[in-house]
Amino acid sequence: MLTRRALVTLASAALTGGVLTAASLPAQASPPSDTASAAHGPTHAPAAHHTGYDWRITPTGSTEEFRGLAAVDRRTAWVSGEAGTVLRTTDGGATWQDVSPSAAVGLALRDIEAADATHAVALSIGPGSDSRIYRTTDGGQTWSETFRNADPAAFYDCIAFSKDGTALAMSDPAHGYLQIARSSDAGRTWQVMDTSGMPAAGTNEFGFAASGTCLVSGPGHRFWFATGGDQPRVFSTTDAGQRWSARPVPIRSGDTAGVYSIAFRDARHGVVVGGDFLDETNGADAAAWTADGGRTWKSSSEQVDGYRSGVDFLPRTARGVVAVGPTGSDVSHDGGRTWAHFDNDRYDGVQCSHDGACWASGTDGRVAVLERPRS
Repeated sequence: MLTRRALVTLASAALTGGVLTAASLPAQASPPSDTASAAHGPTHAPAAHHTGYDWRITPTGSTEEFRGLAAVDRRTAWVSGEAGTVLRTTDGGATWQDVSPSAAVGLALRDIEAADATHAVALSIGPGSDSRIYRTTDGGQTWSETFRNADPAAFYDCIAFSKDGTALAMSDPAHGYLQIARSSDAGRTWQVMDTSGMPAAGTNEFGFAASGTCLVSGPGHRFWFATGGDQPRVFSTTDAGQRWSARPVPIRSGDTAGVYSIAFRDARHGVVVGGDFLDETNGADAAAWTADGGRTWKSSSEQVDGYRSGVDFLPRTARGVVAVGPTGSDVSHDGGRTWAHFDNDRYDGVQCSHDGACWASGTDGRVAVLERPRS
């Protein structure tokens, strides 16, 4: 079994350097993380089915890897990267503005959440004080640091907001429990919650900061987060983190395996994807679905085509879902029960907006918009 420190070192060695051309940042190795995928391209080129789906790449002017992604609508999206970079578009990706927080240079901003074109919150990951949260209310012209982790044992992976501005941030286990910080004021202030309502962490259990989607919100004060390790699980709460329940998921287990991304369409219907980032062409036991709010999970009968780090439901469809990873993208039309491969480009994250737009982000500054088949 790998120790957490060994896992971080292994993942760090798999990363490429990230550099933002527009800002003339110096080239540097990406910060270590237990969630980084190997930087080389796909080791196979699976045949893409003629699904009618395709990605339209938008020119960001960057070579950084963007794992953080916030899709506001068809025109507005934010991305965050491995060297502390934040870019924003308000014209559907035709142009991108560098709105990076100056205090975050060199930090891995693995998650960004945005309410609109002016309000956003970004999370940097890492052990101890490397885990920080930044907030802007003026489109990125200025940022304030609203949280800095003070526990050297904690390592924050992802954040999520409910519609009323309640937010949770999730950390890997510290002192035997996965840690949760909560904000009740749209990210202005945060408080680390006690663990009295949290099930104990399993042996070798942890989260993945692969795309900022290991934690998601649902109706009311529902939240779900997912883990990896010896027994991948999905945790759920209906009261914004006071009390949690945990259920096993039929996803690959191991030192670098588990659930990397989770999405819910409503209070009942959800999907998870993952696998093992060190075995990225292997899609066995890499996707599962639920129809009862996460109490039980079933393995997809037709799996995704490799390890996947991002998933979301397609808006304005009955049961459509899209998943992305280093070996391409897959689409499901039955809520994650079966999947079809449709693209070979490498993406880390995917997020869809209320008005039907789906954005993806990944390596080499790549950000794209999903083009769907005409009905």
